[in-house]
Amino acid sequence: MRQDALVLVSYGGRGLVQLADGERHECKFMRSVGRPLCGDRVTVEWADAESTVATTIAPRRNEFVRAGPRGRKQPIAANLDQVLIVLAPEPEPSRDLVERYLVAVHSLGLRPLLVLNKCERLAAAGLADYSPLHRIDQYRELGYTVVETSCKGPPGIAALPALLAEQVSILVGQSGVGKSSLVNALLPDLALQTGDLSRVTGKGTHTTTTTVMYSLPCGGQLIDSPGVWEYGLWAMTPPELAEGFVEFRAFNARCRFNDCRHAGEPGCAIRSAVDGGKIRAWRYDSYRRLLDQAG
Repeated sequence: MRQDALVLVSYGGRGLVQLADGERHECKFMRSVGRPLCGDRVTVEWADAESTVATTIAPRRNEFVRAGPRGRKQPIAANLDQVLIVLAPEPEPSRDLVERYLVAVHSLGLRPLLVLNKCERLAAAGLADYSPLHRIDQYRELGYTVVETSCKGPPGIAALPALLAEQVSILVGQSGVGKSSLVNALLPDLALQTGDLSRVTGKGTHTTTTTVMYSLPCGGQLIDSPGVWEYGLWAMTPPELAEGFVEFRAFNARCRFNDCRHAGEPGCAIRSAVDGGKIRAWRYDSYRRLLDQAG
């Protein structure tokens, strides 16, 4: 008998899936079918009384990716609604980390939210002058949702459940920003949910090296992804990079040349908007650095 299932974790040639009735079972992934991602919808058949085999992978609405070897896209999760970019005063984000994430999320057609965790440490943190955390209010002015959280005291995580309800969300961010603490705070039954996971991965009741999907008490699903030291973009064209800067969109079509890279060409509407105070200079500088890195 075939049944539809949701992939909670994909680990090598096997993983854990959840059936429509909520039951979870180990699942084998055959090379002939392909390797599902966390968040994929699959059709499974029973291999024995306890385990299943995936026979098809449903078409994906989208993927969340990061740069793999040689700047190629490396998908880590599928069928998402939003991306929660977790930041913290410790470890302090690098100068362009937020812009890298935002460009990536916009290019994938997903909704970004900024989560400032460990916010109780912000006032005492010796942040570098260029730190993105100095500009949290300016991100809000650009239209981004910014949520301040703390797992040590006020304001806690009270603002998150309403934003996560009935959504498929992924937590991304640097190692050490407190994603695991947020997961623990959001999931009172975390140990129960990770019990099945440990049998599949062999890594105990919690892992920070595998992308995992959890069911939220408020409804919806939350995907926890492995932390990274620095999020890298895959190879992007200048138009793709520019599209990730939301304030550029009102001016992109006004440049003199259709193939304007916004890097000093004559008649560049983006550069004129920067000079006229309609685009923040630090955002344009970040775009130029990402453009230079893209070659």
